[in-house]
Amino acid sequence: MTRIIADISVSLDGYVTGPDPGPDAGLGIGGEALHTWAFSDDPDDRRILREGTARSGAVVLGRRLFDVVDGPNGWSDKTGYGAGEVGKPAFVVVTSSPPDSVRLGGLDWTFVTTGLADAVSVARVRAEAASSDSGKDLDVVLMGGGATVGSALDAGLVDVLSLHLAPVVLGAGTPLFTGGTRRTLVQRSVTATSTATHLLY
Repeated sequence: MTRIIADISVSLDGYVTGPDPGPDAGLGIGGEALHTWAFSDDPDDRRILREGTARSGAVVLGRRLFDVVDGPNGWSDKTGYGAGEVGKPAFVVVTSSPPDSVRLGGLDWTFVTTGLADAVSVARVRAEAASSDSGKDLDVVLMGGGATVGSALDAGLVDVLSLHLAPVVLGAGTPLFTGGTRRTLVQRSVTATSTATHLLY
């Protein structure tokens, strides 16, 4: 069964970027510390990254994050979603206006202009097709940014929340939670590594 999984790194004070994020510095000032775990040699970090990307049948992201990853300093063959860990899932971008061109033309991009719920529905169809093709259950992964994941949580679109809690206090940036719907979550697992605490709800 295809699940909708929100998967994002967050600071101890609740930010998913540092201050002043933008196309040239997608994670903002100091935000790189949020993803130290993804480049770690710790066996549990490697396993969590591998398992997380291997389950991805489709990936949803917002337009601001797309502009960062598709920008000149964005993803490459060596960096990007699960680089070196997984094939190339379909990517679904929530946007009010699709871009005129895409730098990362080797990836499967779909631009949805009718809202987040529709983007998740499109991604679910893509993930279910990928599941059928591969013979294993694959999921939709909401990778961000923070507004996209936060909005999906508020709208009740998320089945699983996977947080990678980095041991850093950023002081400002893009918050994951902005005072939306109050929810009580059920904790499923906690894995502490040298670089992060991985929480599954």
